[in-house]
Amino acid sequence: MAEFFIGVDGGGTGCRAAIADVNGVFLGQGCGGPANIVTNLEGALVNIRTAIDAAFAQAGLEQVHYARSHAFLGLAGANIAGAGTAIAQAMPFAHTEVESDGLIALQGALGDQDGVVVILGTGTAYIIRNEGKIRFIGGWGFPLSDLGSGARLGQSLLQECLLVHDGIHPGSPLISALLNEFDNKPDNLVEFGRKAVPADYGRYAPRIFDYAQRGDLTALMLLKRSVAYVGETLDMLILQGVERISLLGGMARFYREYLPDHQQKLLVEPAADGLTGAVQLVLKRFLSSPCPKSQHGTVFDPMTERTAQ
Repeated sequence: MAEFFIGVDGGGTGCRAAIADVNGVFLGQGCGGPANIVTNLEGALVNIRTAIDAAFAQAGLEQVHYARSHAFLGLAGANIAGAGTAIAQAMPFAHTEVESDGLIALQGALGDQDGVVVILGTGTAYIIRNEGKIRFIGGWGFPLSDLGSGARLGQSLLQECLLVHDGIHPGSPLISALLNEFDNKPDNLVEFGRKAVPADYGRYAPRIFDYAQRGDLTALMLLKRSVAYVGETLDMLILQGVERISLLGGMARFYREYLPDHQQKLLVEPAADGLTGAVQLVLKRFLSSPCPKSQHGTVFDPMTERTAQ
């Protein structure tokens, strides 16, 4: 009987799932909400199943096929010891493996080549492959890690709003716009922060890049600090011999132009995204198969349709 192969790319803002057949042909895809299993385990589980269910529905397959399916879930937070166990046990598939979303990003972007992928989304992480050995740097989650992430960048913007309100720092058009959104009441900012999760902060990050392009001094200050966090990690990796850097995630397109020249020279375009990497890995783990293909038989590259995460 037919077997099916499921890949999931789950981040702090949303997750995507794809189902492929034994030949690596993509049959259907689906989307769900945030899937950070450390920030919100129960919510992540619901969102992962929503994305997978949608992928099966698009493929025209009934859920009875779950019992003959194999899944590889690349999820934010899975690098934390034991975090993925509950997710794997809750899945109704023949086999389920849960790994960090960084691992599927590495596979999608670089295939089997050496180098580093830098995840610049709601969170941040660095995944390095050297002579077949893989290691992770960062990615310990919000708020103690994820320096340079959308969540931390957005958080820094709201912190700056309070500093400006209190007269400690000078204002700027960006700060004025944000304070207006909160009715110029610091209590509203504090209440937002009390309930906010990383994805809530991350929604403010693109605005910093937008205002930086206009020369806003606050935006430029926050951006310079954030780029420095990413840059110092890349410099450390370059000293260790990294010669290939691929930027991934919704923030990647913003950061690219702000990195110093010596780092930009090492940038390579990702071959594909994490969803493709997840399907490649589920096929590698459970079947010797070629790279995923589209329904038309050509190499499937969702990067051409990818929206910011």
